[in-house]
Amino acid sequence: MSGCLLAASPAKADLRLCNMTSSRVGIALGYRDAQGWVTEGWWNLTARGCETLLKGQLSGRFYYIYAIDYDRGGEWSGRSFMCTREREFTIRGTEDCLARGFDRSGFFEVDTGEQKSWTIQLTETNRPGGQP
Repeated sequence: MSGCLLAASPAKADLRLCNMTSSRVGIALGYRDAQGWVTEGWWNLTARGCETLLKGQLSGRFYYIYAIDYDRGGEWSGRSFMCTREREFTIRGTEDCLARGFDRSGFFEVDTGEQKSWTIQLTETNRPGGQP
């Protein structure tokens, strides 16, 4: 189902996310860097707004997104569990989230096909974890 979330972008070499809905959304991102897994959040996007989540050429193939609809409720989520928290965060590691005092959220996988630039689009109808 998450295959309809993706669209390659030939623009700058960045990981971008565009909120194609009429609601304000909060975005959390999970990815692997040289030290291991990291999750970051929150990017707050206005309705129909876009944001660069990572600047520069992408080094990995898979990225993970968890998003919350602030206005209508619901979420975009998946089966890859990673750590989050209510306030702004950067969290190293995906294990023992609750024991470490964090929330545990299900992220959906984004396969960039090893492209150097990618844009993810959230729409009203592609919420794997929430109601449309």
